[in-house]
Amino acid sequence: MKRTRTTLDPRRFPPEVAAFLDSTDIYDSSCSENAHVYFIDKDQGYFLKEADAGFLKPEHLMHGYFHSLRLTSTVLLYQTSGGRDYMITERVPGEDCTHYMDDPERLCDTIAISLRMLHDQPFAGCPIQDRITGYIRSVLNGYAGGKYEHDLFEGLWEFPSDQAAWEAAREGMSSLERNVLMHGDYCLPNIMLDDWKLSGFIDLINGGVGDRHIDVLWGIWTLKYNLGTGQYTDRFIDAYGQDAINKEKLRCIAAMEMFGG
Repeated sequence: MKRTRTTLDPRRFPPEVAAFLDSTDIYDSSCSENAHVYFIDKDQGYFLKEADAGFLKPEHLMHGYFHSLRLTSTVLLYQTSGGRDYMITERVPGEDCTHYMDDPERLCDTIAISLRMLHDQPFAGCPIQDRITGYIRSVLNGYAGGKYEHDLFEGLWEFPSDQAAWEAAREGMSSLERNVLMHGDYCLPNIMLDDWKLSGFIDLINGGVGDRHIDVLWGIWTLKYNLGTGQYTDRFIDAYGQDAINKEKLRCIAAMEMFGG
């Protein structure tokens, strides 16, 4: 996770947020146009997220649920003020998985096993019980708007034309299930390890109950993207558990993602 030293004027924040910003070093860790993320280098470390009002509510809900399962840190504050959302969480110990790429086979196995563990967690109490309806809506909207990222899964899943991809996407929509607790953005920067032991997950805004294959797809993609090779695909599926994976479904979800899943 990148951190760039910055300064913030505490006066532009609500008092409850400003209290965390006094007399400390602050680093910009933002990686999205939708939210600002700051690391507050105080005590064991805190993260402040700031976005438009309502944007962080799903993440606040999912962060709380993951914390109840001991899969992430504590939410210390969530507040909407002046048309803005603010959320402060404790730092998850360790470093994200981009710091562990010098042993790619062990990394592949670790994130696959961690994902299977996540998908085996109870989800009856999850505050977001349906991630699939919105997911399908996003695909349909992307198709209607002419969106098509043909090279998104180059070397992993490819289609001869946008029409072939759309046929696969449409075919797969009816097979999507709501039967596991999803992360929703399962990639190396969002998985935290402390000396190779899973210490938690971060960036949970897309989490909720959905289909395991969506997370599996992005777990495979993140290894290809960050390691520069697709050679770990079969190893990832083996470590996760072939018993739970439908490879044709992965192909259909890849097509959906090309249209904006």
